Order: sequence, then structure tokens, then C-alpha cells
Amino acid sequence: MTEKPGEFPYTRGISAQAKPWIMGQYAGFATAAESNRRFKELLEAGQTGFSVALDLPTQLGLDSDDPKALGEVGRVGVAIDSLADVETLMDGIPLERISQVRTTANSIGFVWAALCLALARRRGVDPGDFGVFIQNDVLKEYIARGTQIFPAEPALRLTVDTMEHLSRHVPGWVPLAMSGYHIAEAGGDDATEIGYTFANAIAYLDEAVSRGVDIDQLAPSLFTFLSVGMDIFGEVAKLRAARRVWAKLVTERYGAKDPRSAQLRIFAFTAGSSLTAQQPLNNVARTSLEAFAAACGGVQTLHVCAYDEALGVPTAQAATLALRTQQIVAHETGFADIPDPLGGSYLVESRTDDCERRIRGVMDDLANRGGALAGIESGYQQSRLAESAYRQAREVEEGDRIVVGVNRWAADPEPLDVFRIDPAAEAGQVKALHHLRETRDSQAVATTLDALSEAARAGDNIVPFCVEAVEAYATIGEIVARLREVHGSWTPTSE
Repeated sequence: MTEKPGEFPYTRGISAQAKPWIMGQYAGFATAAESNRRFKELLEAGQTGFSVALDLPTQLGLDSDDPKALGEVGRVGVAIDSLADVETLMDGIPLERISQVRTTANSIGFVWAALCLALARRRGVDPGDFGVFIQNDVLKEYIARGTQIFPAEPALRLTVDTMEHLSRHVPGWVPLAMSGYHIAEAGGDDATEIGYTFANAIAYLDEAVSRGVDIDQLAPSLFTFLSVGMDIFGEVAKLRAARRVWAKLVTERYGAKDPRSAQLRIFAFTAGSSLTAQQPLNNVARTSLEAFAAACGGVQTLHVCAYDEALGVPTAQAATLALRTQQIVAHETGFADIPDPLGGSYLVESRTDDCERRIRGVMDDLANRGGALAGIESGYQQSRLAESAYRQAREVEEGDRIVVGVNRWAADPEPLDVFRIDPAAEAGQVKALHHLRETRDSQAVATTLDALSEAARAGDNIVPFCVEAVEAYATIGEIVARLREVHGSWTPTSE
């Protein structure tokens, strides 16, 4: 093995020296004020970045008082209706201390970018002085997750609006995390996870380059967001193969010259699908092994799932233990001090080569079908993932795949304290939203929303217009409604 860590195509890692990853635990629930308290606790515990979990209405572009949001406000994440909520969410948190603020915004990635830019303006802070990491991968929503709002083609353009604007004005922010995690959670194997992810990336990059964006201006700011599951050696091989495929893709297809463009940065999440509601303390062992695999695979950012996440939003105790798991792997095992510690293993090297071949096969298959966008519109990827998920479920049901505590060595459930949302939180959020609408400058809101609509119809980049709208305290629901008038709504199809 002649390739060294830090050398193209970066199979063995993007740096010659091992560097500690950013530890960022997913957090956010109920109200912005409650989430703010949790963020401060995590920062005090030693966390260097965090992920803002948005509730489903927010991810779908619905205000908290929308009838379709009833019963879901604050349930799986924090409710964000306007800049006022973001100001509360980040109150008292020094932005310059945060290495990354990540979020699940995908269909509304452009709004989240605008909210963060507006927050920086209000604070008088240079946006380059802190880190923002926007998932913003809308195409995978159609394939694997389901929070899409608009038809796929205009949604893709909105994603690229964010990429274009941030790459030119705040190049230190991450405007896209190419997301394989949800593809894996939906049933994709290792090659499908990476292959579909990079096919989506090609769709974004082709659109960005067609607008005149320099690949070497954009690609160094990108991340990929991947799952790390229980097949330890297979997961390490997958991460190594992903770096290799990406390096060749951006240099051969797009002619990237800057070495940073070819260095795939990876944000890994231990696999939520490996967690079990039965005997949840077993999940501590699972996530520890997955964190070990991520460390050996050379990730740049890591989230370790809490043991009780199969039951709901993590309790403070479970979230702290998940962070401590990362810290133990990073500081007590020695694996974080060695780049590519499993490199040279016959098993890992052969599995890396095999995974690369299969990834390319998945990408070639989609290319022959017209690319990621055409596949989404026909329902191809969705159908393939549904078939795979069904096979995996059957394997567990029939005992062909052992899951400890589920289909082997099951036991009566033991009582476990789980996090419970305050039932008054939704009513409080709606009340605050109504107060905002009554006290803001309605004329300013109307003017900025009109300008946004005109920009969308003209095909202009809408991010600057979104910044003006959110600064006037237009709500996410109002912004999305205006764009829905221009672009329409998604109608699903299937093969």
C-alpha cells in the first residue's frame, strides 16, 4: 500500500496527521428557550458544536399555528417560526465559541441560511467568525425522508441558491451536507448510501457550475453526512471508499485543482436504525462500537446517538452519556491519534476496493436513467429503497439477522424515564407567534415578501431577499407559501 494519509485520492484520510473530530450532539425540542438551556448545558460539558433538531412543521415550512401542524409542534425538535425564535435559541451563546451550528433544514435550507445571516447582522458579528452547517440536501428528502415541499426541479434550484450565495459571501459556512444517512436509514446498503448521495451531489454541482460558480470556490466548503452502523469493518471501508470516489469525481468531472476540493469531509452519525426500544441500555454498547468505527474511518464530525432515542427525544442524562462516549473514544483509546489505523488490513483494503466498485455501479445505473432528478421524478430510488427495507425487516422477523433483545434474548421491558414534552409548549409557541404578528411592522413584511415573490418568478437567487424578509420578521410559513405560489407543490410518483 503506497498511498499515505493526506495523499490523493485520500482513501486513508484527508490529512497526514490525525485530528480530533468536532463533537456535536443533536439537540432541540419543544421551545427555543428550552433548547437554549440544553445547548448551554452541552457547551458546559465540553461540546464544541451542536445540531439544531427542527420539529416537523418547521422542516415542512409550516408555521406553528397552521392546522396541519397541530400536535406536532416541538415534538421531534424545536419549533422555529421566525427570527425571534432564533434569537431566543441563541440567546447568551457566544457565536465565536461555536465551531459548528448544524441543522436539519433541507427543504427550507435557504430560509435557515437567511435566519443565520440575519442573526449575525443583529449581533453585529461577522458571519465568518462562527460556523454554520446547513444540511440543505433536498433531493434525499424525496428519496428517503419525506419533508419535501416543492416539485423536485425548483427545489434543487433553491438548494443551489443557498450554495451559490454562501460560497461567494460566507465561504467558511457549509452550504450543503450531501446526505447518505437517511438513505441508509431507509434501507440502503453501503454502496447505495454513497452512490445515491453522490448522484444527488452531481445534480447540485452541475447546476452550480452552470451558473458560473467555480468548483474550487464551492467544493472545499462541502461536507457529506453519513451513517455508521454495526458492520465495523464494512463501515470503515465505506468511509474510505467514499473519499476515494469523491476525489476522483470532482477532479475528473469538474476539473477541480484545489486539493481541498477533493478532500471529502465527513460528518458521521451513529445509526439510529440500529437502536432498539427493547432493552434500550443495550444501545450504549451499539453506539460505542459505531463511534469506534467512525474514529477508525477518519471522520471530521461525529454525533453519537443516545441510548433512549428509539423511545423519543433524549433525556439530558442520555445525551450527556452519548457525549461522554465520544470523549472516551477520542481520548482514552488512542485510535483518534492515528490516521487510518486499520489501513493495510487485507480485510479492510479488499472491502474498500469492493465498495468502490459497487458505488460506481450504483452511480452508473442512475446516470443511465437520466440522473438523480429523473430517477426521483419516476420514483426509481424510492422503490429500490422500499424493497431493500422490506428485505431487511424480513431478515429480522425470520431470525436470519440477530438483534439482541429483539429476536434473541428478549425480556420483559424495564421501566425507563423518557423525555416528555410539556403539553403547554405548543399553545405557548402559537401564542408567541400571534403576538409577533400583532407587533411587527406588517408593511415591511408585505414589502419584503412581495420582493421575494418577484425574485422567485424572475429566477433570481432568492437568499438575499429571504434575509430581508426574515429581518422584517416574516415567518417561515409565510415565506414558503409565497414560493409555493410560484413553484407549486410536490406530487409523488412511483415506478
